[in-house]
Amino acid sequence: MAAPHSPSAELGDSLAELKRRSGRSYEWIGKRVNLSKSAVHRLCAGQSVPPEFGRIEQVARACGAGADDIAGLFALWRQAITEDRHSESAPSVAGSPAPAVVAGPRTLTAAAGAPDSAQSPQPAAHVAMKRQRTLILLVAILIALLAIANTSQGPSTAARAVATNTAQQISGPAWSLPPQAVASTLFGVTINSSTGIMPAFSVGAVRLWDSGTRWADLEPYPGQFDWTVLDRLVSSAFAAQHPVLFVLGGTPAWANPAAPPAPYPDGSRAAPPSDLRDWDAYVSALVNRYRGRIESYELWPLANDHRYFNGPVETLVDMTKRAAHIIRAVDPKATIVCPGMGNLWTPDGQSVLEQFARAGGYDYCDVAGIKLYQHTASDPPETMLTLALTVDRLMHTAGIQPRLWSTGTTYSINLQAPLSQEMARGYAVRFYLVGIYARNLNLERMYFYNWGSGKLPIVLQVPGGEPTAAALAVEELERWLVHAQSLSCGHGLPINLPDNVWQCDFRITDPGRHAYDATIRWTDTGTATTTAEPDMVAVEDLDGSRTAIRAGDTLTITGDPILIERR
Repeated sequence: MAAPHSPSAELGDSLAELKRRSGRSYEWIGKRVNLSKSAVHRLCAGQSVPPEFGRIEQVARACGAGADDIAGLFALWRQAITEDRHSESAPSVAGSPAPAVVAGPRTLTAAAGAPDSAQSPQPAAHVAMKRQRTLILLVAILIALLAIANTSQGPSTAARAVATNTAQQISGPAWSLPPQAVASTLFGVTINSSTGIMPAFSVGAVRLWDSGTRWADLEPYPGQFDWTVLDRLVSSAFAAQHPVLFVLGGTPAWANPAAPPAPYPDGSRAAPPSDLRDWDAYVSALVNRYRGRIESYELWPLANDHRYFNGPVETLVDMTKRAAHIIRAVDPKATIVCPGMGNLWTPDGQSVLEQFARAGGYDYCDVAGIKLYQHTASDPPETMLTLALTVDRLMHTAGIQPRLWSTGTTYSINLQAPLSQEMARGYAVRFYLVGIYARNLNLERMYFYNWGSGKLPIVLQVPGGEPTAAALAVEELERWLVHAQSLSCGHGLPINLPDNVWQCDFRITDPGRHAYDATIRWTDTGTATTTAEPDMVAVEDLDGSRTAIRAGDTLTITGDPILIERR
């Protein structure tokens, strides 16, 4: 047993505290990391210090450890390993046993002065020197073996510590965070219809754009407002209990007649008004009319695309500041979403976002609006995570970390070819799973573009028509997660899965049932096979079917996500 207050004991205490916080049993943790219950107990009791940190990291992440926890554990592990090596090489006091040398699951104790079974006694200093040379040789062999193993697997922590010329490959999930409820508002759609008809399948929030509600539609003449369409849409959404995100944009021609037109038939301009007092009056009239009925306001649709806004960034920041002041004065409960930023695959698009951030634009908003999308509609939705990481980097550089809502797509979406029904179904579901996967980047909502149009790569429903297979699959995903809390997400080799397999883990508490854990698993391309783990009991498909499974069963994973229930 580790001595009190020793690094080994502190390491064990830290692991034990993580286990306590997680509420998991030794048996549950062992199943997750392929250890016996007693082996996990020895680690948490400080009775065993493995020669590689990877084992400690696996147990810690199974308990929900974060980056700071892992860093602290690594420091303690290094101290414990160093302490054990010093204890091994130091000569012992006559008449007392030498300290234990921890080596994996076994504890070896050398008696002071005890002769080797095949050799005569040797001086303690000579024994220590010999053991030290042996230890150095073993470490060199271990590093060489790890380097060879890295050709087929992600490197262990020990290998990463010495591989200074290669990129790090970290085992474990992409993130593991405290449980957080999956909000229904994650499942948003942009309404592309002025009819007032709402989706005939379950959605969590609606965004109004391309729906006859641009500024040019609402105020066709200075000071003369026509609220007919917006009244209809807001009333319908309110009755359906869909929170409304209203997008302000589309300057009327009368407000800046010399500005270039936006890509719309209503004559709206892709520029700020010549006199920003016209903007103030419009925002004030809008918010006063819909106070308490419009939940949130996005202050421009594609602010870093010259086809929608070609004014100076400084003017955009000023418009944001002025609108935020008016909205907070009239409807302080409303959420203010900074102007949406798209074109994030391009340096120009990223540059405008950076300029807006440096100018303090995000200081006036509650949420940053970004546009996550693939290069083309046929690219896997998971490629959107590249943009999410880009945004996170840009925000971090600017010294801010705002909440994020993905509020749209690329300008060219209408020109892209339609997907097959099978691909559309999987992609629509994975669009929202990407939103969950990016939880660690502060992403909260996904607004699918769009609902109401039949001329897009993925169609959910046209007004008056039936929901498509893609829409019904999204509804099934919502049913899976209506009582769920997200726990972690990861993919590929770091979580011991095929490289094309992704998954997110959840805790689900259905009314009338005990809480249980579940995993949603899918591929980004092709198919893969995995083996059912001991605690997996059933699989649900997007068509609603449920199949019982047992440990060791082969699970075929495809681009259509499946829900795996755990005992």
